[in-house]
Amino acid sequence: MALIRNTYGKARVRVMRVYREGPFNEVRELSVQAMLEGEFAAAYTRGDNRSVVATDTIKNIVNIVAREELRAPAEIFAQKLAARLLARYDHAERASISCRETRWARATVDGQPHPHHFRLDGNGQGAAWVVATRDGVTTESGVAGFTFMKSTAAGWVGYWCDEYTTLPETTDRILATAMDARWAWNAEPGDYPATNSLILETMLCEFAGTYSRGMQDSLFRMGEAALARVPELQTITMACPNKHYIPLNLDQFGLSADNAVFTVTDEPHGQIECTVGRG
Repeated sequence: MALIRNTYGKARVRVMRVYREGPFNEVRELSVQAMLEGEFAAAYTRGDNRSVVATDTIKNIVNIVAREELRAPAEIFAQKLAARLLARYDHAERASISCRETRWARATVDGQPHPHHFRLDGNGQGAAWVVATRDGVTTESGVAGFTFMKSTAAGWVGYWCDEYTTLPETTDRILATAMDARWAWNAEPGDYPATNSLILETMLCEFAGTYSRGMQDSLFRMGEAALARVPELQTITMACPNKHYIPLNLDQFGLSADNAVFTVTDEPHGQIECTVGRG
């Protein structure tokens, strides 16, 4: 028997880069797969790992290149990463890099591009719920999976701490979610699509324009703003998982992450839900 081909590496290295120079942040989120081919056959055929670069090491190099190339598009990032791997490991003959980009579009708020509020391209789905009996019809509207974030102007401090608490406090973090929301009407609006758009835009403007002390804080104020803007609304229910962006520690490589490079994870996630209505 013969080993015909071999390759190995690290997959789904999810990394967010935030470029903060000037008033406007730029965000780039990638899921990276970095694979090596070369003189690694002995690890397969003889269990000899001396030539094998640990996949955790490959992950670290992905993150280091991310810190060095905060603004690089996916193609340039992949080129830089491949070059770094080949330059560092002479026995690697080929480095194959693939990147899948999560595209965040800069949001427009009150007709102006916002410096740190972004919305996912191709975002969410409109939703409607109707329950009808012979006595009447109940209609609710909403959105499913509407994804948005702010790259700054959010913090998480002052929460309950005990011997099981490991999460450090922060006054500057990325706050992101994929919101499911539904709202009940106390009167039929004149135009469902236009009013639904107004409700969503009002909530997002509140999110973008104010400092967030936590997702709970933001959700209540978003609901308040929509109810104040649209008199036909009775209640708004929002369910928002936290999409976690965890700052990387690159100190051991002589680099400072500077709150600019993050690892991306959505499992497990915080799940924040509330209903806001008229008293």
